[in-house]
Amino acid sequence: MPTTPYVFEFGMGMDVHGSDSTTAARRACFDAIRHSSLPVLRQIRAQGGEMLVHALIGVPNAASVDLEAVKAEFPHGVVTVEVVEGGLQSPGEDMPLFAVAHITVSAQLPD
Repeated sequence: MPTTPYVFEFGMGMDVHGSDSTTAARRACFDAIRHSSLPVLRQIRAQGGEMLVHALIGVPNAASVDLEAVKAEFPHGVVTVEVVEGGLQSPGEDMPLFAVAHITVSAQLPD
């Protein structure tokens, strides 16, 4: 089935004291979607389509991110999460860790 992107959102999240990449990634996703309302997706589902959500997250220590915990931030759709090295880790002990998220919401309609 063809896929059509409808929404691109960006967000930033941080773990201020724990240096936890999963926490920062979840907060970046939450930041990206918290101000989105996608009523067009109801119409897509009514036509037998499916909402697809792809999260691309840049965060230090990408391998340590719990992908299932990040997926849980999204209330709807078929969610995929891709984590790459990026973001920012302030030098020093007990310093903030930052993640950046790019969220793409697409629709897949039946032929």
